[in-house]
Amino acid sequence: MPPTAARNIPDIYISRTYDAGDPDCDVHCETFSRMAEIFGRNTPAHRHSRFYQVHLLTRGKIQLHLDDQVYCGDAPLAFLTPPAVPHAFYSEEDTDGHVITVRQEVVRGWHASTAGLWPEAQLRDPAFMLLGNTDAALKPEIERLFALAALMRDEFVARGQGRSAVLNALGLCFFVSFNRLLQAELPASPLKMKRGEDVRIFLGFCDLVEAHFREHITLSEYARELAVTEARLNDVCRRIANLASKEVVHDRLLQEARRLLRFSSTPVGEISDQLGFADPAYFSRFFAQRTGNSPSQFRQQHHSGTAG
Repeated sequence: MPPTAARNIPDIYISRTYDAGDPDCDVHCETFSRMAEIFGRNTPAHRHSRFYQVHLLTRGKIQLHLDDQVYCGDAPLAFLTPPAVPHAFYSEEDTDGHVITVRQEVVRGWHASTAGLWPEAQLRDPAFMLLGNTDAALKPEIERLFALAALMRDEFVARGQGRSAVLNALGLCFFVSFNRLLQAELPASPLKMKRGEDVRIFLGFCDLVEAHFREHITLSEYARELAVTEARLNDVCRRIANLASKEVVHDRLLQEARRLLRFSSTPVGEISDQLGFADPAYFSRFFAQRTGNSPSQFRQQHHSGTAG
């Protein structure tokens, strides 16, 4: 992939791009063929600034540009794209499989809950694995990975009671299995990252936001932690995520508020406290300005067994 300014690479937010169902679902599962119908089999450079994505191909062939590396392989294969990493690919007509897209904070939560199982580098580095003609000892793990992907897809489509909880549990199992295979060093050569400075700063900012979004610390404090100016941080966020830096923080707060309102019975005032708002009235204004509904109205619309 020739060097391209980050601002020229589209940032695709999967569940907002087409009718993929629940936009608040943490784990999105789709078939590769369905995605190809929407985005084409010759997919130009794009990125997902706040999501991890795994493509798991069961048949066909793909030519892939993953950040600054180029791969070509026959299924079965898998590749991981961390947040904000640009990628593009061309696939043959019969290529199919699974595309698993997970919010970055969910994957980081899985990583934290399984301390020591995944090297930190596996959260940041893209990877490409050819899964055919592997050591016989790895075949059960490869079969498990494909079985978990199929179960996730079935659960995603069925929309049964407890859907979100099941998808999150299966997603954790899927990522553990995926990382077992990564640690088996299936990639022919480890992918050495040569990311631009913008992406490095953005990912560092996302890590800090995840750790501190409830504390409402200032943007200057975030910038100081990253050893950049506040203006530089804001410029990076606009280039990578098409958002001002404060909106990256607000987006994370809003997402947590939506989740708590949908999937808990915690009173609105307590949710306001949990999210670090000094005044419940300010929390209500913050929420209403961004969703068009008060927290109570949003809960009435979405807090039901069908939410998963």
